[in-house]
Amino acid sequence: MDLVHRRPVEPDREGDLTALDPAARAWLKATGFGIVEEALWAEALTHGSMGAARDYQRLEFLGDRVLGLCIAEWLHATQGGSEGELAQRLNALVSRQMCARIARTIGAPPHLLLGKQARDDGGADSDNILGDVMEALLGAQFLQNGWEPTRELVRRLWADAAQGTEGRAKHPKSALQEWAAGNRRRTPVYEVVDRSGPDHAQRFTVRVSVHNVGQVEATANSKQDAETAAARAFMQQFG
Repeated sequence: MDLVHRRPVEPDREGDLTALDPAARAWLKATGFGIVEEALWAEALTHGSMGAARDYQRLEFLGDRVLGLCIAEWLHATQGGSEGELAQRLNALVSRQMCARIARTIGAPPHLLLGKQARDDGGADSDNILGDVMEALLGAQFLQNGWEPTRELVRRLWADAAQGTEGRAKHPKSALQEWAAGNRRRTPVYEVVDRSGPDHAQRFTVRVSVHNVGQVEATANSKQDAETAAARAFMQQFG
């Protein structure tokens, strides 16, 4: 399946994308986004590889903060626990991986506007791109529809995740740190041993080692995620 529209949106004289593909418009409306001005939604779906004057980055910046406030307010209203426990839940629910998961769940990948090289490199299934686009869409929702509709949409889209276990268990890096201290071992050491892929779809391989115990490697789309995966794998093998 071609993951870029066969009928591209038309740029204006400055290179901005001003109209949505009809399929994208129908998908956005069915998902619950309130479309007022199409140009903003086209911008939210546009990756930098399209060469348009505006892409999703500015809206992603806004949407990241909007999502954080929506989830923080939700947790404060519905969850017990300390500040640290709430922060752990918040970080899990607004993470790039979670945003990418929500984007896949609502069917975003076919509607991303990607250049040919980014598409060929697998950009439509990149956690980095999908996570950013999800936040950009929330930024557009906030600008065009305000706080309450955005808040309601976030609560609906994140309902299953909020009821799940994300952020409830101890973070793998924290668990490994405590395990090492409890067993009188040196502090775990994390090292990036490989970095590959284009800028928009990089892959990081991280090695975590504990002196006189062992070492484990893991690969992910970001350094932080690779460190987390390595810590989890280390605990599974040695903990």
